[in-house]
Amino acid sequence: MTSFDCIVVGGGHNGLVAAALLGKSGRKVLVLEAAAEVGGAARTEEFAPGFRASSLAHILNRLHPDVVKDLDLERQGLRLKRDAFIPSIALVREGTPLILQGAYGETLTGASAKEQTAWLEMRAQLLRYADILKPFLSRRPPDLGGLSLGETAALGQMALTLKRLGKEDMRDFLRVLLMNVADLLDEQLTDDRLKGLLAFDAVLGAHLGPRSPTSLLGLYYRLAGELSGEAGAQLLPAGGMGAVVSAIAAAAAKAGVAVRMNSPVARIVVENGRTTGVVLKTGEEIGAAIVVSATDPATTFLDLVGPRDLDTGFVRKVSNIRMKGDTAKLHLALDAPPAFAGLDAAGHKGRLVIAPSTNHVERAFNPSKYGEFSPEPVMEITLPSLSDASLAPDGACVLSAVVQYAPYALKEGWQAGKAKFQATIMAQLEAYAPGIGRTVRHAELLTPADIEARYRMRGGHWHHGELQADQMLVSRPVAGWSGYDTPITGLYLASAGSHPGGGVSGAPGLNAARRILQRRKEA
Repeated sequence: MTSFDCIVVGGGHNGLVAAALLGKSGRKVLVLEAAAEVGGAARTEEFAPGFRASSLAHILNRLHPDVVKDLDLERQGLRLKRDAFIPSIALVREGTPLILQGAYGETLTGASAKEQTAWLEMRAQLLRYADILKPFLSRRPPDLGGLSLGETAALGQMALTLKRLGKEDMRDFLRVLLMNVADLLDEQLTDDRLKGLLAFDAVLGAHLGPRSPTSLLGLYYRLAGELSGEAGAQLLPAGGMGAVVSAIAAAAAKAGVAVRMNSPVARIVVENGRTTGVVLKTGEEIGAAIVVSATDPATTFLDLVGPRDLDTGFVRKVSNIRMKGDTAKLHLALDAPPAFAGLDAAGHKGRLVIAPSTNHVERAFNPSKYGEFSPEPVMEITLPSLSDASLAPDGACVLSAVVQYAPYALKEGWQAGKAKFQATIMAQLEAYAPGIGRTVRHAELLTPADIEARYRMRGGHWHHGELQADQMLVSRPVAGWSGYDTPITGLYLASAGSHPGGGVSGAPGLNAARRILQRRKEA
């Protein structure tokens, strides 16, 4: 039986980050990836002859600076410069679109002078409040049952940051922390286009509407992310999201990490409460004192470990993680670039959002509560081939869209409902870019059921579990086990199902590797 110091199950970006950092520490590390290539939901894939798109995540907006620095990703070819940042544009059927320029709206165009002033004040406030949460992204959540000196210091730092806000801001932060985003937007803004865009961003990827309690947390989570030191910045990586994965994989290779594709794991071996390695579906057994699971928590514990080696209460907690996806992904191969109303050539290279108002986003959400898809879906659209010609044939264009709401457990079933939902999406696109339907050469729609099957994400949820107040921080993935350790000695979690959650940040992999190295020092 071959053996390694560490085995990482899953070659998504978090698994690769954890592997690279463990490899840099001198450990002998093996990554086992079930697919034919690494990257998971952050791959760049060909979906039609000559047309390539980022598989699921298609905009980079929160790659953690410690990941970039520790793995020297810019030296590996990753470009994260301000001149590559893209705007967010609230599309309209007629009239002038509203545009947030720079790092999430440093300037606002298309709105009244009064609204611009109100937005800049609100943006500054949101960033101040998001800064309070930012330090927790790159550290394990505090163990409330036995705070270490470092955890106590971190909480003290948070308290000091709160104090520095001043009395008025401190009170307001505590008032709005668990508020719904719609109420806050109504307090400070009047432009429906701006409110619709912000409401969409707050609930993107979640089974929430803007009027759902705690929905404002989603906007804070977004703004706690950064690129090149700029909060809320976003860009389309040249070569698609796969270019980010390639840079991380290059750093892992440089650290001596071995990677095996087409190697699905059947079981994590547990003996006397301790992991001793894994068994592949081929029957091959590979030994390791440390196993890092970069798959979702439910798959890790319920399938790979199995309930027999776990406490009944823990199994119940894992089984109750809410992780049914509500988001679909659409790829279109177009014969020519579309023309969205009111946009010039530069505008088409931005992030285009169809979410006309807060109420529209709420109405789009309502059917999903009853197992139905939205008749007027809201969506985030990019045309990546306009900035990167390598993604499409000459003169043609790629459209990539994240679409809400599409419930995993569709009442009529996705076999019957998929074509209907695709037609609904196309009707919405046609309303904003007339004639786009005539240019479609090929369409690929990935429902949550498709996402589950293709990317091995239980429930088809991009974040490996809802990012809501009761499933964040000390309760992610479950209360009592939020710090990357698990009830199995030697087994650690490093996926989006761990703190701080989803998005292409690398933070779960970073934090898991740091925890492992810390535990080895303590031993």
